[in-house]
Amino acid sequence: MSKIDYEKIAEQPEFKDLLKKRNKFILPISIFFIIATLVFPVLTGYTTILNNEAFGNISWAWIYALLLFIMVWTLVTIYMRRAKIFDREADEIIRKYREGEYE
Repeated sequence: MSKIDYEKIAEQPEFKDLLKKRNKFILPISIFFIIATLVFPVLTGYTTILNNEAFGNISWAWIYALLLFIMVWTLVTIYMRRAKIFDREADEIIRKYREGEYE
């Protein structure tokens, strides 16, 4: 197996475009995740908003906590699907490098 010159690959416009697409995808999801996760302890610790009953004997805090689990599963599923696309693009860039297209 030949050694890969990652510095040469990093200079390629295709690689820079891949990084931009990946960052454009990861940044908003990360910000959403952090905010949604940190709002829960703030609302439960400093307000009484989530103490009210949603239905029956279940408060909004339990609903919010359940939605956090669902959010994490959903974000992981979305990320895994997009990561496969990013991996295919990265493999294509490495293939082009090995075939000598980046000289």
